[in-house]
Amino acid sequence: MGEIKVSPDYNWFRSTVPLKKIIVDDDDSKIWSLYDAGPRNVRCPLIFLPPVSGTADVFFRQILALTGWGYRVIALQYPVYWDHLEFCDGFRKLLDHLQLDKVHLFGASLGGFLAQKFAEYTHKSPRVHSLILCNSFSDTSIFNQTWTANSFWLMPSFMLKKIVLGNFSSGPVDSVMADAIDFMVDRLESLCQSELASRLTLNCQNSYVEPHKIRDIPVTIMDVFDQSALSTEAKEEMYKLYPSARRAHLKTGGNFPYLCRSAEVNLYVQIHLLQFHGTKYAAIDPSMVSAEELEVQKGNLGISQEEQ
Repeated sequence: MGEIKVSPDYNWFRSTVPLKKIIVDDDDSKIWSLYDAGPRNVRCPLIFLPPVSGTADVFFRQILALTGWGYRVIALQYPVYWDHLEFCDGFRKLLDHLQLDKVHLFGASLGGFLAQKFAEYTHKSPRVHSLILCNSFSDTSIFNQTWTANSFWLMPSFMLKKIVLGNFSSGPVDSVMADAIDFMVDRLESLCQSELASRLTLNCQNSYVEPHKIRDIPVTIMDVFDQSALSTEAKEEMYKLYPSARRAHLKTGGNFPYLCRSAEVNLYVQIHLLQFHGTKYAAIDPSMVSAEELEVQKGNLGISQEEQ
């Protein structure tokens, strides 16, 4: 059990990238945990936001690969926030604290929804330069739990975990995907009752994205063709919401492609960020860019980017 947790890559990551804890709210129990890796001279980094069950380290494979190519990457873990406005306000304060004017956001599931809400929240003085939305959604009503959202705070941990685990893949999966699920279950176990309850509340509280407020932001929608917690209807809704978004399709990957299909995910992330190279919003150290190298890599992996 837990192959990833004992893997050399994960151990190398934990021993080389420090976990920082930052408080930006008046309430000092609200602690942001984050890994900030890669060149500090990059002023518009890529920030990863985890799903309900995730901690900041679920993106360790992206951090290792992308920083190796010269990108600055930050992976976050949110404090306990009970509504979207409170989250957005806290996240804005965190970016101010980190002295980051604009950022690229990669959000997985709930993380993707929060990324869209933050882009919407800051649309008058934009803080989000682009979005990568992985297995994400635009309307919380798809989970049919808006009526229970207000009672999550009362539930004991084991009940909350059961709700989250209900969305994990239950069918037969390959060993790499099984390892990813094991790792996410382990991460889920590390979250306390209030962390879980608040994330489920954010996930299910009645809310939807207002696309007209974020229509000018470049978006890549990343999703999988095999079983995940997202229905086909939810995916279709995302395509409708962002008709000009780039699409990054993975044949398989389940709920956690960034763990079990990391090479493909990392490539799609690079393709998304390539459009900003040479601008002040590049997420990469200019001295490390080689577009030719990226083209070769795309060819090697045989992945085509469908743009619509």
